[in-house]
Amino acid sequence: MDLSFISQALGEIISPTTAAYALAALGLSIHFGYTGLLNFGQAGFMAVGGYFFAITSNTFGVPFFVGLLFSILGAVLFGLLLGIPTLRLRADYLSIVTIAAAEIIRLVAKTPELSWLTGGSAGMPSGSDSFQELNPIPVGLYELGPLTYTEEDLWTIIFAWVVVVLAMLLVWRLVRSPWGRVVKAIREDEDAVRSLGKNVFAYKMQVLILGGVLGGLGGMIFVLPRSVQPDNFGTQTTFFLWTIMLLGGAATVFGPIVGSMIFWMVIVATDGIVSLLVSENLLPITGVQGGQIRFILVGVALMLLVIFRPQGLFGKKSEVYFNA
Repeated sequence: MDLSFISQALGEIISPTTAAYALAALGLSIHFGYTGLLNFGQAGFMAVGGYFFAITSNTFGVPFFVGLLFSILGAVLFGLLLGIPTLRLRADYLSIVTIAAAEIIRLVAKTPELSWLTGGSAGMPSGSDSFQELNPIPVGLYELGPLTYTEEDLWTIIFAWVVVVLAMLLVWRLVRSPWGRVVKAIREDEDAVRSLGKNVFAYKMQVLILGGVLGGLGGMIFVLPRSVQPDNFGTQTTFFLWTIMLLGGAATVFGPIVGSMIFWMVIVATDGIVSLLVSENLLPITGVQGGQIRFILVGVALMLLVIFRPQGLFGKKSEVYFNA
């Protein structure tokens, strides 16, 4: 009986993928939890961040921090292009536009006419060589409990979580500043904020760009240990992010990080348990069918969260936008 999935599930707690989704979910928390922007296109920001980094680092050979800067710049540009024509829309229309924009980004990256730049459907290398050149960790294998990491894996994990911690501190400081009080007021009643002379559109644009930059950084970190594939930034990514954010708490700083850890640990553990039951002939399904069970569980979990605990693990029910 193969129980290796247990150590794999534990490893997801600190994996770069978990850190990437934590960053993007934190950006989504700024959008929705603190400001009330119903953004269903956070996967688009992740795609922009990942592709801008990969194209500049891999294709043009720029140093890592220049690629990082381009990743941020790409997210800012996408935020401006998305926000200028849409931020005056009502919440439900905004959700439709944002999910469409994210799909446009994915399909543009996937189109064969741009394969010379983006790799098309086959994807492209992430360009992480420039990142690994900065690796200060000596070559070797490093054991952390039941887990073993190479120096490259360990360097990626350390960098990813340092970025997550810095992003947490930045958001924590911002939401407790006068700026943060204004965006919370926009969430509650933007007409009242407008009547006090505040430029609601400008604040929404700042929020969209800030949360988008965190999503872009999440996309960059996501592609560091793997190649860049357009289908990794589909609509399922956005709904994973929403589940993570709602699990931890929409209007919280620490919630999306813990939510990402729990989410990916449960996903990997569920896959392992289902595969084990299928291999032992305890479930009358095929391996392919078993792989879809995790999506069923994500959907059920999301419904139960919204119904029974909309504030998440760390949130306050009084601050849940869709429960007001």
